[in-house]
Amino acid sequence: MLELRNVSKSFDDHKVLQGINLAIEKGEIVSLLGPSGCGKTTLLNMILGLTEVTQGEILYNNVEIQDKPMQKRNFNIVFQDFCLFPHLNAYDNIVYGLKNLKRDLNDKKITDLIELLELRPHLNKKIHELSGGQKQRVSIARTIVMEPEILLMDEPLSALDSVIKESIKDMIQKVAETLSLTTIIVTHDPEEALTMADKVVVIENGSIAQFGTPSEIINQPKSAFVEKFILKQLKIKRDHIYNLFGDRHGA
Repeated sequence: MLELRNVSKSFDDHKVLQGINLAIEKGEIVSLLGPSGCGKTTLLNMILGLTEVTQGEILYNNVEIQDKPMQKRNFNIVFQDFCLFPHLNAYDNIVYGLKNLKRDLNDKKITDLIELLELRPHLNKKIHELSGGQKQRVSIARTIVMEPEILLMDEPLSALDSVIKESIKDMIQKVAETLSLTTIIVTHDPEEALTMADKVVVIENGSIAQFGTPSEIINQPKSAFVEKFILKQLKIKRDHIYNLFGDRHGA
């Protein structure tokens, strides 16, 4: 379990996050949802270890990790712009990090992951030959082969068109479920959060406005901000939200 206890973050005199309390179970997909500038990426970076915590504790399996350097947390991140090496083919991008660790590149876990992400036909392609969705799947594979205990994703669908987004959403859910991989996803898009995640953290001005299942967020918004943000972004009436998102989460 990943726990955040009264976590706050300030940059000089500017408080970005305050009083963040969360408990995320193993294997859950959790979305950090909110408008630009609300603090969700800063929160992701504190979990990863890129950004120091100003106050509070972050615990993983009951051990405090807020002072541990990023490389000792065994978490890993998929960035929105893929960050792939253009001079390498898809396969060499996937196994790049493993070569430094002198891991067996014929490990069945690697081949199983390639099959899971449906990348077998694309392994010999250079990066410029791949579609946006294929690039994102290569990026996900490169991250997961390192066997992170938590997968972090920063706006993983923002660079993709609407058709490809749906396939990548399905792929992320399938990977998380198959590997029982705790996955935390930053997004500003309520539709992405509500359809991908088991639980959603709605952030307003650096504080948690609501943390719950998609059905709870939809049917029992805890503040005017939560209700307005969801409805405004989706541009539909609340009774239509249930029809879109209720079935998957048993609302």
